[in-house]
Amino acid sequence: MSYRNLKLALLACSGAAVLLAASTAANAGGFALREQSAYGQGSSYAGVAAGGSLSSMFWNPATITQMPGIQSETVLTGIIPNSSNSASGGTLAALGGSGNIAHSALVPSSYYSWQFNQKLWLGLSVNAPYGLTETFPDVWAGRDYGAGGSHLTTYNATPTIAYAINNWLSVGAGVQIQYADATLTKGFGATPTWQTSIDGAGWGYGFTAGVTVTPTPTTSIGLGYRSAVNQKLNGTLSVPTAVAAFSTPGSVNTTINLPDIVSLGLRQKITSQWTGMATVEWSNWSRIGTSAILQPNGAPALVFNGVAPVAATIPFQYKDGWFFSLGAEYQWNPQLALRAGIAYEQSPITDQVRIPILADNDRTWLSIGASYQMTAKLGLDFAYSHLFVKSTPINVIAGNPNFNGAVTYTGTVNSQIDIISVALKYRWDDPAPAPTKVGYYKAK
Repeated sequence: MSYRNLKLALLACSGAAVLLAASTAANAGGFALREQSAYGQGSSYAGVAAGGSLSSMFWNPATITQMPGIQSETVLTGIIPNSSNSASGGTLAALGGSGNIAHSALVPSSYYSWQFNQKLWLGLSVNAPYGLTETFPDVWAGRDYGAGGSHLTTYNATPTIAYAINNWLSVGAGVQIQYADATLTKGFGATPTWQTSIDGAGWGYGFTAGVTVTPTPTTSIGLGYRSAVNQKLNGTLSVPTAVAAFSTPGSVNTTINLPDIVSLGLRQKITSQWTGMATVEWSNWSRIGTSAILQPNGAPALVFNGVAPVAATIPFQYKDGWFFSLGAEYQWNPQLALRAGIAYEQSPITDQVRIPILADNDRTWLSIGASYQMTAKLGLDFAYSHLFVKSTPINVIAGNPNFNGAVTYTGTVNSQIDIISVALKYRWDDPAPAPTKVGYYKAK
């Protein structure tokens, strides 16, 4: 396959990935999407920053030096969440709960690598690293803090370069180019049909970096870093006509300070068939703080909260998130590998700041997966995970930064999530033939 044809194929696949990312559901801490690798998901992402698959480059760009020749990996993940709000008190408690407000979603990702020479690799990944889609009924007990719903979609392209310094040390780096489209709609005071919304889109930029170390032939350690991205959004603030005089509807802008992420992965071969894996990951969600909604002149945008005009803000106020996982892989035969893993994730959203729009909480992952090498060039990955989400209290009262000073809400959210992921892997060049064994004999 010529380089020109390969380039066209990669661009076509990248475009398809972007078009597929039409609806997403947050599935890691905050509103991040961890579902970027079917291979990694099969072990609950244990060891993923240490390599094992081309999609490991999402966590650690240095891992592409493990992939010889010209390769691609296309992943499609189906997320099937269920999340419902039950009201226990508050100003509008008589209106009842929300029913299931979560949306199922397809989350794509694509990866490409090209070994330029014995030391240098070039790569590209296309992902949807953040996302959320929820729809609430117009009239329910938590309407002021969830009515209408929320929608966030991101598209992130990361050109990458990696260098094998020697046979045990590799380094890599990449540039993140991210586009985001977001809408947030909330209830408005005590009038059931009044809602205020903010919608916008824009660009953000960052980088990735990583290193892999193989101190022994059976041990691989990877450390990866995804930088923070200050996501700029330009859009429109809309309010009910009846209170427009007390607000500043029209053009607005804001910045959402997305976290930087550090991933440490370990892959340890135990026998010729068994490999143990582990991951520790830290996400700097505490940097998100509060996003101020501003008018074009830099002054705060104002919304009427049912009592008085106030500055429009999105007070996230998250803490840092942590993710821990352990897994194992069994090479059944040269074509088939099986894996499984367990993980525990500490949510960055605390009881003090949580609202129905993003009712995230700590969760436990249980996962199984498999890889099948159909030919020397073509391989498939499969994974299934079930997430047990801790029962989630919501108390939008005095002390919660989202409390509007007029309408309270208390309740509980019950959630569970199923995830199915598949990946198609292909090597575009011809693998080098296995070396010929040379026999030795004693001369007679």
